[in-house]
Amino acid sequence: MNYSATLTNNPFLSIRGLGIPLLLVAMLAMMVLPLPPFLLDVFFTFNIALSLVVLLVVIYTTRPLDFNVFPTVLLAATLLRLSLNVASTRIVLLEGHTGTSAAGNVIKAFGEFVVGGNYVVGIVVFAVLTIINFVVVTKGAGRISEVNARFTLDAMPGKQMAVDADLNSGLITQDQARERRQEISGEADFYGSMDGASKFIRGDAVAAILILFINLIFGFGIGMIQHDMTASAAAHNYTLLTIGDGLVAQIPSLILSTAAAIAVTRASASKDMGEQVLSQLFNTPKPIAITSTILVGLGLIPGMPNIVFLALGLIGAGIAFYIKQQNELKQQIEIEADAVVVPEEELQHKDLSWDDVPMVDVIGLEVGYRLIPMVDKNQGGQMMSRIKGVRKKLSQDLGFLIQAVHIRDNLDLSPNGYSIILMGVPVGEGEAYPEKELAINPGQVFGELKGIKTKDPTFGLEAVWIDPGIRDEAQTLGYTVVDSSTVVATHMSHVLQRHAHELLGHEEVQQLLDMLAKNSPTLVEDLVPKILPLGTVVKVLQNILAEGIPIRDMRTIAETLAEFAPNSQNSDALTASVRTALARQIYQHINGLEQEMPVITLSPELEQILQQSVQSAPEMGLGIEPGLAEQMIKELNDCVQQQELANKASVLLVSPTIRPVLARMLRSLAPNLHVLTYNEVPDSKNIKVVAAVGGQISN
Repeated sequence: MNYSATLTNNPFLSIRGLGIPLLLVAMLAMMVLPLPPFLLDVFFTFNIALSLVVLLVVIYTTRPLDFNVFPTVLLAATLLRLSLNVASTRIVLLEGHTGTSAAGNVIKAFGEFVVGGNYVVGIVVFAVLTIINFVVVTKGAGRISEVNARFTLDAMPGKQMAVDADLNSGLITQDQARERRQEISGEADFYGSMDGASKFIRGDAVAAILILFINLIFGFGIGMIQHDMTASAAAHNYTLLTIGDGLVAQIPSLILSTAAAIAVTRASASKDMGEQVLSQLFNTPKPIAITSTILVGLGLIPGMPNIVFLALGLIGAGIAFYIKQQNELKQQIEIEADAVVVPEEELQHKDLSWDDVPMVDVIGLEVGYRLIPMVDKNQGGQMMSRIKGVRKKLSQDLGFLIQAVHIRDNLDLSPNGYSIILMGVPVGEGEAYPEKELAINPGQVFGELKGIKTKDPTFGLEAVWIDPGIRDEAQTLGYTVVDSSTVVATHMSHVLQRHAHELLGHEEVQQLLDMLAKNSPTLVEDLVPKILPLGTVVKVLQNILAEGIPIRDMRTIAETLAEFAPNSQNSDALTASVRTALARQIYQHINGLEQEMPVITLSPELEQILQQSVQSAPEMGLGIEPGLAEQMIKELNDCVQQQELANKASVLLVSPTIRPVLARMLRSLAPNLHVLTYNEVPDSKNIKVVAAVGGQISN
């Protein structure tokens, strides 16, 4: 059975969709066409019933957002009431000379019965109701709506960041995060709409006052001039009709104003208003007991209404005593339950658990409060998408999935500061300005820029934070201009790439092996754990990543480990074998598709000294004199600078014996220098020696 077709063809649903258009047409008809008194009675009664229904819905709604259509209902009810005022005004002015029942029985009842037929009393009652509605309820509700809307909008970035943090930490799912974001957005929309709807209520109160004076003045004139009524008869008829009309409209208006005030003053707790009042107002007996004592004291004073004060005082004392007894009983039950369920000995063992030890985030980004708009999508922030792009690019380049970045605000940072966190420890810091762009000096520019001078946090180049309006001017002068989100994302990409080997752990390697097992199940099954433990494979892959070599070719890596692992379980020896197998990839990573690669070599004397040092004490690394090491590093850095000026890669070619130790030492002292062995240059490629280091050294 096709349920969707059944629902689509349901005539009830089709008619229900016409409700709002029909209501609007009816309102326009009431303003233009004369209505008989009977229809006026029906519509006025419906207006009163509608206002009561709205008030009760607001009272029994557990949260304000559960009735988020309230501003629209408020507008519709206000328009309905104004339409009825127009229709009743027409009948009062046209038929008022015929008597107080000219505009229907509802208006007559409010004009005669409610105020006792005394139009002076009616005017006073109407004035009091209008003052209460306009000055007290409506004004207060409008102010609260305005403040709520402002504070809700100001708090949105922090709430969105909290949702993103919970999502990134795995506390909630994507669907739950989507629901919470919709709730935050809906809350802002609700209070913003209520701020506007309160203006309708104020306007309605003003309109009621003006309509009262119009009916009084023009009705009195029409009765005397057009219908030859005496002044007293005209005043009696038109005044009672006007007062009845005003009261029958003002009472529903006051009810809706009260409903609006209740909606905007409620806390966002999942309880109805009656439950909140009872649980908070009558929670402690002390205030009620003191109030009862005061009432009893007033009842004992001669001349006071003793019976009333004493009766209320005694009732209050009884309520206070009852609340005290209930609280003591509740405490006793809780104590007994704790004693039975959790003994004292067990409490001593359960005061702490591993749940109390939080795990550090693998990758984190902490931002100052001024950078919150950069990470908030609702404010146009691009940071989340940029970081996602960085993770995707690095994952594709390095060959394994980069973990999620957990973003949170940190008030200890400067307002524009940010910190890149790795394993709970900051590994990179910088400053960004969301409203500005960074103009970076690539080395040669043709002028100065006005702005905040700084250094590019990624490469340390001279830079200036400029206004977006002078972006074209900066590019004309030779600057490279990027937005603040790109600055932070580029810095994070550089930091993560430099620390890629720290991001690869046992779980990531197991995932790589599982993916490889889909195509090469025998290879993976024979390798781990038959030949090598998982920890050794992790160490080899970390060694490769530490020197900037991707691990995308897991098949070649696994086959090489399976081939050489029976001969040696040493991770450095296995790393050397894997690097030789990845020679083509390493060459392309460094020198691209060029046929010839320029290299730097060590003098035979220096290389011999280094080999002897490694062979004599391999666990000590390069045990050479500090002066010799300093001279070697200085010459290497000079060669690297010359290669960079020529836009060429810097490669140091050494023997396999000293390569691992020398590469570890130069990783921080000469970060742009690649250390290779002769075995790691493919046979199909050529090398060109451009410099030799250590030529002045002799044995």
